[in-house]
Amino acid sequence: MRIEIRQGLPPGQRRLAAELYWQAFGGKLDRVMGPEPRALAFLERVMRADHVLAAVDAEGRLLGLAGFKTPVGGFAGGTCADMRAVYGIWGGTWRVLVLRALQGDVDNDRFLLDGICVARDRRSEGIGSALLDAICAEAVRRGYPAVRLDVIDTNWRARALYERQGFIAIRSHRIGLLRYVFGFDAAITMVRPVAG
Repeated sequence: MRIEIRQGLPPGQRRLAAELYWQAFGGKLDRVMGPEPRALAFLERVMRADHVLAAVDAEGRLLGLAGFKTPVGGFAGGTCADMRAVYGIWGGTWRVLVLRALQGDVDNDRFLLDGICVARDRRSEGIGSALLDAICAEAVRRGYPAVRLDVIDTNWRARALYERQGFIAIRSHRIGLLRYVFGFDAAITMVRPVAG
């Protein structure tokens, strides 16, 4: 099977990209971003095509994506106004406050991976590895010496992939009482040198 990694989202596939992202992260974000139809509407609204690499098949169908953050924004961040437009004033406000407590800052010293996901029926085909290789190449292209990502402590499958790809855990950050909202206790920061 031929996989191509492209900059941006394939034309007409924003909804599929939102669904893939929700498939990967909905389990931890559902209590804050749900219900699912609103979460998908929010993701479709805020996804930045200039902050994502997409894996596509020979027909151009989206198989997976890897979002990243830069000093000018992230793949699926959005603004308070975006949140309020989808969830209303009150619903948007409390969601922004809870998500801000969870979100990390932009790492100006390392290229920051901001979510990677692969279609459920296409996992274990090397797509995640190809996306990670592409993210590392993008980091080099942008002049970063390393790539950083955060993985939740309960996602052992993802962590194993990252370790196979050369990422090393450098710290664990407990989220305190937010564990009752998101369903995990800590985020593990992992780094992979890519240049130098």
